[in-house]
Amino acid sequence: MIFDSIAYMLEAAQSADKPLWQVIMAADAEEQGISEETSLHKIRTLLAAMREADSAYHAEDRSGSGLSGGCADRMAAAKAAGQTIAGDFMADIIAGALRMAESNACMKRIVAAPTAGSCGVLPTLLFNYALRFNLTDEDLLPALYIAAGFGQLIANRASIAGAEGGCQAEVGSASAMGAAALVQLHGGSPHMMAQACAMAIKNLMGLVCDPVAGLVEVPCVKRNVIGAMNALAAAEMALAGIESFIPPDEVLDAMREVGLSMPSALRETGEGGLAATPTGRAVRQRLTAAPSSVNKGNRSGR
Repeated sequence: MIFDSIAYMLEAAQSADKPLWQVIMAADAEEQGISEETSLHKIRTLLAAMREADSAYHAEDRSGSGLSGGCADRMAAAKAAGQTIAGDFMADIIAGALRMAESNACMKRIVAAPTAGSCGVLPTLLFNYALRFNLTDEDLLPALYIAAGFGQLIANRASIAGAEGGCQAEVGSASAMGAAALVQLHGGSPHMMAQACAMAIKNLMGLVCDPVAGLVEVPCVKRNVIGAMNALAAAEMALAGIESFIPPDEVLDAMREVGLSMPSALRETGEGGLAATPTGRAVRQRLTAAPSSVNKGNRSGR
């Protein structure tokens, strides 16, 4: 897409007197040299693939390492038993994020949003919002464009790669995309979408990428949950008129600088953070001794 700042993207929508998602769609079509109808077809295909990935989850599935699987089912069971604290909507969001991230760890087909390691954040927000407010998948398409527009800006101005910017660039970016998408779904303004994006990134700024044994499982799967919860909180604040004190574009620039300042041990190498704990090292040693049973899982998916 052709935007180099959030401010410019919002100004373009205001000048065109069109909804922001339509401006993003037009920019996407222009950049790819395709019609807007073709762009819509592609976005529908992505949403359908998310649906398929969500339904492909099976409670008995386990990753090759044995580190992942079954958590989404346990969350769903807790909800069914009336054991949750925050109610069904929150429980469903948590279960959905786990479901998609576990499917990724089990090498099922998923949609990188923006990366495979953060694939659970956006779908669970979209699908559970649609379920709660009785929306069709066609109703979700504008929100998916909003997520894509903000995600592309984050990628261009900061980073969406854990190896470059830590997990703030993966789960943090997914959370920002999801926050903006929720504001779109709930009727908020483009300005509110930008504020939600900024607050979501600020809340997870500095989050390191420390995969145990180098696998996209621990702590990646459960970080998808915090990305979704953070997105919901940021969207709620933005819709209430709460704003980021630091302008959104400056937040993205700060995110980039934080990522660049992280030591390599905290950027996907599996050498620092949780990966360097005694348990993390023991898991790595165990799996290294039996490599044939382990797959690396999807991370970037780009």
